Parts: sequence; structure tokens; C-alpha cells
Amino acid sequence: MYPGTFDPITLGHEDLVRRASRLFDRIVVAIAANPSKAPMFSLDDRVAMARTALQDFSNVEVTGYDGLTVDFAKKNGLQVIVRGLRAVSDFEYEFQLANMNRHLTDDVETAFLTPTERYTYISSSLVREIASMGGNIAEFVSPQVRKALELRCGKGKRSG
Repeated sequence: MYPGTFDPITLGHEDLVRRASRLFDRIVVAIAANPSKAPMFSLDDRVAMARTALQDFSNVEVTGYDGLTVDFAKKNGLQVIVRGLRAVSDFEYEFQLANMNRHLTDDVETAFLTPTERYTYISSSLVREIASMGGNIAEFVSPQVRKALELRCGKGKRSG
């Protein structure tokens, strides 16, 4: 499984799904409700955007979930959590998370993947910030996600 908030899904996320889909027969992109992060988009919107962005991957399914990631993994028979490492700064948090998950269950492992170099600086929070200030986000997200962000941030209403 590839868990995350995906608020919104970016080309960096899509790149990691592409890499993981070559390694595993089945990938579940599990979108966390995560209300404590106060996401810009509802869980249903994030799931819909991810399904559209990932529709060309035959071995990928997208679903939303609430609760602990390891509980979702165990309940759905998923044995590996895939996490992305963009930079060294990601490692400490991801390492801590992987160790906590291992403490919670021995049934689920964590695998780290790195994105293609051109996606290492992309994050959902930066994309949201750029979009909210009217910046061009076309090279960071799929066209459908760009449209949703522009509508949410008001740009789509101004330009027609």
C-alpha cells in the first residue's frame, strides 16, 4: 500500500506509484482521512482526483481510510507500506514512522522509494500554496488536479 493524505496528488506521487507498480503485483493507494491536517479537499475529492490521475495503472486501486495505517494494511492483507523519500529531511520522520509501525505489528514492512530527480522538490503543501497565490502548477500535477485546485483557489472562476 502507498498511504498518504494526497492533498492533492502530485506528479511526484504518480512517479512513486509508477515505480511501486513495477515492483508489486498490486498497489493500493490508501488516502487517509487525516482531519487533523485540515486538508484542502474532502476525502471523497482526494480519492476521486487520485483515481483519475492513476487510471492508466491496471494494478493500482485507490481507496480512502480512517484510523491507523497498519490496521488498514492488516485488515486488507497488505504486507508492505511504500513510502517516498524526497530528501534527507524526510528520512528522520519516515524512519521514526516505520519503526513505530513495526512496533505496532510485525506483519507489515515498510519499503522506501526515491522519486525521479525532477520530482524531488514537489510536495502537496507547496503546490497548494502556489495555487492559492495564482501561480502556475501545470508542471506539478495532472491537468484534472490542476483544474480542481484552480477552481478551489478561485482562479478558475476569474478566467472563465
